[in-house]
Amino acid sequence: MFQWLKRLLAKPESRPPAAAPAAPAQPAPTPAPVPVLSPALEGGPDFEQKDLVNSTFQRWLFGLRKDDSLDTTAPEGRVLHELILAAQSGHNAADMLRRMPGVIPQLLQSLRSENFAGADIARKISNDLVLVGSVLRLANAAIQNSGEATTINSVEHAVIVVGQEGLRQLITTVAFRPIIDLNSGHYTRLLAPRIWEQSEKSAVACRMLAPEFGIDPFEAFLAGLVINSGLLTALPVLDSAGARPGELGSATFRARLAHEALAISAGISEAWNFPPSITQAIREQQTMRKGEPRTPMARVLAVGDYLSKIRVLQANREINDTEHNLFHDLPLGAMPCYAAI
Repeated sequence: MFQWLKRLLAKPESRPPAAAPAAPAQPAPTPAPVPVLSPALEGGPDFEQKDLVNSTFQRWLFGLRKDDSLDTTAPEGRVLHELILAAQSGHNAADMLRRMPGVIPQLLQSLRSENFAGADIARKISNDLVLVGSVLRLANAAIQNSGEATTINSVEHAVIVVGQEGLRQLITTVAFRPIIDLNSGHYTRLLAPRIWEQSEKSAVACRMLAPEFGIDPFEAFLAGLVINSGLLTALPVLDSAGARPGELGSATFRARLAHEALAISAGISEAWNFPPSITQAIREQQTMRKGEPRTPMARVLAVGDYLSKIRVLQANREINDTEHNLFHDLPLGAMPCYAAI
């Protein structure tokens, strides 16, 4: 899947390379992780910060106000058993995720052209109501940020405002967004929108942080999207466990769910042939220990995931950054990134 996306999103080979400041040649990929050695990039959430944010985020996902129990229930045990099996087969988990809708490959192909036809793009977008709403919202947000008082109501105008790069990111995001069936179970209806809200912010944060860490922004963007794919595939398992609303969500269950979901996400990344750096970065989120060297992609993913969770929790009045000093020791680009997501 990654190579397919990469071909569609890549510029045509005939396009002359854009002028850019001289930069060191990219090192050849090696199988071993390359630690980040620059002191300016070593910052990140400490264990206490990360644990506070993760535990608060997990409680919010399940709609819980406090930890009632550490012991797992019988339905929780059944869910974890199924997820352990799914983690052992990334291809099966990947098959559970949404496939690309028919209009999206056509749009991505059209956007490869340097002189893409805005009217043609607008006509194709008009065939997908989800894309229509998304591109209008993005365009109106852009003009509001610029101080203009007008409102964009036409897809043609929105395409011009959003531009080629904006459309690439928007369409890729829509392609990965989960479909939530109105007949889904309680846990899918509750958790899926919340997970996706954080996933979108994580992807944008990772893309913005990527240059500071010397990695490809598009790959970082995909890493931010795919890290929660395992959690999304777990939702039907939660719904089929025979548990009543509120019966799933003990502290131990949430911690093990998060761990197994990361393993499933790494398997999905591997099954879709995403770059090894993305799969490796997801696996590193499972095993991070204080002082251990981490790959640049893993560090970006950790900070992007952390910032996006804080943003979502603050928006829902679940956490107070001034009380807990949540931004201490983060990388230099963290605050501008946080302000933008």
